[in-house]
Amino acid sequence: MHPVEMGRVGEPSPPGVWRVLVDRLWPRGVRKDAGLWDVWLPDVAPSSPLRRWYHAHPEAWAEFRERYRRELDDPVRRAALDRIRAWASDRPVRLLTAGRDPARSQIPVLLEALRDDARG
Repeated sequence: MHPVEMGRVGEPSPPGVWRVLVDRLWPRGVRKDAGLWDVWLPDVAPSSPLRRWYHAHPEAWAEFRERYRRELDDPVRRAALDRIRAWASDRPVRLLTAGRDPARSQIPVLLEALRDDARG
């Protein structure tokens, strides 16, 4: 599997990296034709209730992580995670968020789930 890394919408990516927006909502102020990512995958994002809860409790990272890991067992999210894994078998992938702090977003949880699944 090629590397899967995190980034923010609008940051430059090296050539050949498949850029995947993993936010549930379209980023504010970004045009549909901006070309800042290759594919939008909202199905892998946290549910709207979990997203709203975390927005109201940003200090509760550990609880968010646990809740989101449980959500990733949902068949729709599992299928979206499998799509990311398939893309990473062909090329490097960068998971993107419009959030201010990718390290405190859903992306580290997704990277952890991908690593755990790879271990088997």
